[in-house]
Amino acid sequence: MRQFHTRNLYVLLFLGASLALVSALVLTKGLKGSPPWPWTTTDAMRQKEFMNPGNGLNEKSVRERLRPRDAELERVEAGLARARALIREGTTNWSSISAPVGADYVPQGDIYRNATAFHRSYLLMEKLFKIFIYKEGEPPLFHNGPCKSIYSIEGVFFSLMEGDTHFRTQDPDEAHVYFLPFSVVMIIHHLFDPIVRDKYVMKHVVSDYVKVISQKYRYWNRSLGADHFMLSCHDWGPRATWYVPQLYYNSIRLLCNANTSECFNPRKDASIPEINLIDGETIGLTGGLPPSKRTILAFFAGGLHGRIRPALLQHWKEKDEQVQVYETLPEGLSYPDLMKKSKYCICPSGHEVASPRIVEAIYAECVPVLISQHYVLPFSDVLDWGSFSIQVSVNEIPNLKKILLGIPQDRYIRMQERVKQVQQHFVVNNPPKRFDVFHMIIHSIWLRRLNVAI
Repeated sequence: MRQFHTRNLYVLLFLGASLALVSALVLTKGLKGSPPWPWTTTDAMRQKEFMNPGNGLNEKSVRERLRPRDAELERVEAGLARARALIREGTTNWSSISAPVGADYVPQGDIYRNATAFHRSYLLMEKLFKIFIYKEGEPPLFHNGPCKSIYSIEGVFFSLMEGDTHFRTQDPDEAHVYFLPFSVVMIIHHLFDPIVRDKYVMKHVVSDYVKVISQKYRYWNRSLGADHFMLSCHDWGPRATWYVPQLYYNSIRLLCNANTSECFNPRKDASIPEINLIDGETIGLTGGLPPSKRTILAFFAGGLHGRIRPALLQHWKEKDEQVQVYETLPEGLSYPDLMKKSKYCICPSGHEVASPRIVEAIYAECVPVLISQHYVLPFSDVLDWGSFSIQVSVNEIPNLKKILLGIPQDRYIRMQERVKQVQQHFVVNNPPKRFDVFHMIIHSIWLRRLNVAI
């Protein structure tokens, strides 16, 4: 009974969902002919389920879960309902959601799916959105992450979020979402034995952490985790959530490995960019040559792994002056310089769908050529990737040069200008700046919280 009931809760959680910004729907508070979400059973049946041994809920948790909706939650939900209405409306009272003093950027142009709706949603996020970070857990596994590696976005977000004073709140009752600050990268680094290769270390850490916060606070049990989020850029980030079904099915998961064939759900999960900050520096990473001085048609250099790269290297490795593809760069050649000299930068998936080359290409003002399968691109509920990148299927790899040469020069120029325009949304700033990658991640969380009515 417990398994059947829980699965139905998961289904009800996402029925009718869509993104409030572009194609989003908002989960209704009740379905026709059924009681308000999320309950579909009687109090007695609920109590029997929640008292089932092993579910991490004690008697106090059950009493709190069955009690009437509290005033703080009603206030939070009322504010979100107003935000949904404002985002959907074509005519908005802009005076109520005006930009901060000194703000001068207004989203516009073809890089956005709906620039007006994005701007309206972003301003509402700045005005309303509050995030509570659970204080439980100690570094290095919690409240901490890498800042000098391919997983840098994990450590960057942890650091900036911990020091944030705009979105972060110390009062959990006024929060819209709750951050679970465990780092999959640090769990693997400190606890995973490469010889034994026991991935259950993730299970013990993550499931124990959720048990602690669900017993100490009422917020997890109140929403079955739907207003909680985690963030990971590790390949095993999705796997770390398997061990807690409510975290896997209900919670917002911010993942670099945004693979729909591995149950990534764009309605509630968000794709974040993989950014490789080799030395931790965030300054001086952007810029490239103007289009007239980009003498290389396309460029790629990288290891032979995954399912896509072997086909790319088989057809193009060191075979063409215009399409320069290397497994290892020859002596004297510079990877950043070659990207800045290229019109197109080839970005194939490797072991997993995400690749840091996408952001590297954007930084170098080089039009990305995306070759992947089942990959949900970062911020794709806001950004129109087709306006500033080229997507090529695996079957089209042999025709890559023909495809790129077939793109008219004026279209390439427009795409390259859009790459420069979209660049600000992928830049890491410390302290953060409006519309940068930190704020785009926050906005992704905001959108998914708008999809849920508790």
